[in-house]
Amino acid sequence: MRKFLKTKSLFVAGLLCTTSLAHAEDVEVLHWWTSGGEAAALNVLKDDLSGQGIGWTDMPVAGGGGEQAMTVLRARVTAGNAPTAVQALGFDILDWADQGALADLNEVAAQEGWDDVVPDALKAFAKHDGKWVSAPVNVHSTNWVWANKAVLDANGIAQPTNWDEFVAAVEALKAAGVTPIAHGGQAWQDATVFDAVAMSTLGPDGYKAAFIDLDEETLGGDAMKEAFDRMAFIRDNVDENFSGRDWNLATAMVINGEAGFQMMGDWAKGEFLNAGKVPGEDFLCFRFPGTQDQVTFNADQFMMFDQGGTVSAEQAALASAILSPSFQIAFNKVKGSVPARTDVDGSDLDACGQQGMKDLAAAASSGNLFGSMAHGHAAPASVKNAVYDVVTAHFNGEYGSEDAVTELVDAVSIAK
Repeated sequence: MRKFLKTKSLFVAGLLCTTSLAHAEDVEVLHWWTSGGEAAALNVLKDDLSGQGIGWTDMPVAGGGGEQAMTVLRARVTAGNAPTAVQALGFDILDWADQGALADLNEVAAQEGWDDVVPDALKAFAKHDGKWVSAPVNVHSTNWVWANKAVLDANGIAQPTNWDEFVAAVEALKAAGVTPIAHGGQAWQDATVFDAVAMSTLGPDGYKAAFIDLDEETLGGDAMKEAFDRMAFIRDNVDENFSGRDWNLATAMVINGEAGFQMMGDWAKGEFLNAGKVPGEDFLCFRFPGTQDQVTFNADQFMMFDQGGTVSAEQAALASAILSPSFQIAFNKVKGSVPARTDVDGSDLDACGQQGMKDLAAAASSGNLFGSMAHGHAAPASVKNAVYDVVTAHFNGEYGSEDAVTELVDAVSIAK
């Protein structure tokens, strides 16, 4: 390991020297990590680069799903002023790679052996035509439920393991005058909940058929109607002020005991940790009932934009820092996710983090690891956005479950 680190340091130092004999340039990074827990995690990366003499020009664009950030990015690229690096998800990375806009990271990837330590599910989005175009930061799984333990204990509620138990828990909280489910009414949040709900009704084979293979029979089947019925139940058990609420504010409702549950990806854990809460003591983390053996994932990555034909020394240093084992652990401890590398020791992670690593490994081994539809890892953006429109319209009461199924089939057919 010592020899590896020495070699790595010399490699990055050499790249820096080739760019400027005076000093390294700043990196300008566009991202949407603006909540308390996310900002704390991002500081780990900033500090790492600062130690190498590389400054950080921050370009945050609020919006948990990244849609606003992608809008800003398109304007920047159109104007011929692309940032150094951009946080991105799934098919968005491949879309930019198809346009030839991304830098070639193969040299740093080969030097540091990324192919040997990054899972194939992540490489599917980090590599394009054999070229590394982005550096994976983490793996998030999206089918989590977060619960305030004190609220559940006070109402005699055990951790639900199936849909019927979840319904009973929700009804008990409602009867006690507690908001059962904290939720933010934004399209990506609605879709995140739908992701887990659909997995619970469709099962892994049905989920793949519907959202990866885009099979019309599955999209229009009875199990999909059941998914929309369950979404209607969830809609009936959120507070009336949910519309437009940011995800971290919904998490705060659970943290503060104002609500019992939130269905959200494991970035929510960063908010609990940032508030000084302890898993197992103050809050519970568990898979959405009915999806205990499956994991839907997304992976934050930083894609590097072509700055003139060759990867810059600063981009190489940023990519190297992101994939370093020490950073992977330090960052993911704060962020709530798990490392993008398979060779790191997760013993320093908290109970939820260790469970996340265990679940991820088991799902990958059993074939039950699936890219999240809601987070751009199952189908291209056109399909994802079509599903968003139907799910949100149904959640807001524009039509019932049967009509939602019909609309879903039509919308996906047009979008694919």
